[in-house]
Amino acid sequence: MILVDSSVWIDYFRGGVTAQTDKLDALLGVKSVAVGDLILTEVLQGFTNERDFNQARALMASLLTVDLVGHEIALSAARNFRQLRARGITVRKTVDTLIATCCIENGWSLLYSDRDFDPFVEHLGLRSELLEH
Repeated sequence: MILVDSSVWIDYFRGGVTAQTDKLDALLGVKSVAVGDLILTEVLQGFTNERDFNQARALMASLLTVDLVGHEIALSAARNFRQLRARGITVRKTVDTLIATCCIENGWSLLYSDRDFDPFVEHLGLRSELLEH
């Protein structure tokens, strides 16, 4: 399964053309693409226009939605954050730590454009969908 981060969705809905949005376009309807509950919130809260909000909500509702955080993921995320901090790396957003950890624990790849995920790939085994293929 492939989880798509809000960093990619936001670019996608804004019409941005990046390697990540091109990859998302290629994956939709072909591969098992999922949206996390926290990611859904991050993406949809940014819309100011009701029509755009409803279109984005409908597209995202057509995908599998997964719950990203529970007790075990929360504990593992804290451990992962601490491991990276011990290496001198501070992740800026707790949500990113939770998303990365959920993907690592479940064996999912992540399609992202937010550099905060790079240390998870480099040091903790997160699979980057952009690098996978």
